Order: sequence, then structure tokens, then C-alpha cells
Amino acid sequence: MPEAALRNPATSRHARVLLGLFAAVWIALAIAPKYRHDWALENVLVLLAVPALAWGWRRMPLTLLSYACLFAFGVLHEIGAHYTYAEVPYDAFFQRTFGFSLDAALGLQRNAFDRLVHFLYGVLVTPACIELLDRVAPPRGAWRYVLPVSFVMSHSLLFELFEWLAASVFGGDLGQAYLGTQGDVWDAQQDMLMATLGTVLAVAVLGLRGWMAPRR
Repeated sequence: MPEAALRNPATSRHARVLLGLFAAVWIALAIAPKYRHDWALENVLVLLAVPALAWGWRRMPLTLLSYACLFAFGVLHEIGAHYTYAEVPYDAFFQRTFGFSLDAALGLQRNAFDRLVHFLYGVLVTPACIELLDRVAPPRGAWRYVLPVSFVMSHSLLFELFEWLAASVFGGDLGQAYLGTQGDVWDAQQDMLMATLGTVLAVAVLGLRGWMAPRR
């Protein structure tokens, strides 16, 4: 993709709109979260990532696709932070709106919002990872497909380690709320698997649409 396309004024304008919308969502969901301390922990990485993206716009601008995907993931994350991932009331919403239990229909035994978001992490963060790799270490051949998947897998591993460290430091109810394992001893491994499946799907779809071609 030509460098000029990345600095398209329309892309810049849309990116600023997305940033403003995210700020509005962040403020709205920061009001009276279910567990304030868990909300604060969940937002540590957000308060690092968003300024870094804004700072990097001139040095390393992304495409509108990447910004839109990051926005969507950020909104989902803020919903999880507001309620805690283990207690997002999506099933109650389905029962009120559509008159049936989604969990019962899918045979789910636990709140699946965290699994969904880990899967969508793989889907939605992959475009930005592809662009970042193109800028700092452009891969060739099959590595164009392998490295983005490996990159997202490494992020997922690091996040699970961060969760473990935070839960170990804070402990108690806060640590348990932050981990959100819901009694699943394989929670970390399954979360990483979902992120991996998400990024594999994203790379496959982007590859079929020609988006994985080398950028100039």
C-alpha cells in the first residue's frame, strides 16, 4: 500500500472521529463501574495504548481498517471493564430483547464474554500488527502470514502473564475479579487459543482479499 494512502486526510479525519467516539464511550463506562478497582486495573493498558496510538499517527500512521478494528476492540474491552468480564449481562440482554437465553441455546455453562473478546482480539488487532511488521521488519513469502499470527500469540501470552502477576500482587476479591477464570483451571490456555483462532481467521480472510500484499 502506498505511503500516501496511509496519510490520506480522510483517514486522518476518520481516525480522529474514532478517537473522539472512544473517549465518549470510555467516559460513559467509567461512570459507576461494578467494581471500581477492577475497572482501574483493566484500564492500565488502555491508558498506555491510546496515547501511544495518537503519538504514533504522524510517525507510523495506520489504515482506516486498522483504526476501526482497534476502536471496536477498545469498546468491547471497556464493556468488559465496566461489568468485569465474568459478569457482562449479555444473556440477560438476549432474554429481555429476544425472549431466549443465548447461553442455553449454545449450551454454555459459563459467561462467555471473555472468550468472545479474546477471539475478537485476534481478529481485530491483526490488521494493525500486519502494518506494524511491514514498517519495522517487512516479512517475505510465507512469513507474511506466519509472523502476524505469532505476534498476536505472543501478545496473548504476555497479557495472561500480566493478569497472573496482577492477581498475585493484589489477591483477594480484586485478583479473582481481574482474572475472571470462573473456576476454569484452563482459562488462560483457552483464552490464548481463542486469540490464536481469531488471528488465523483474520490472516486467512485478509490474505484472500489481497490485503496481505507487500506495502510500498
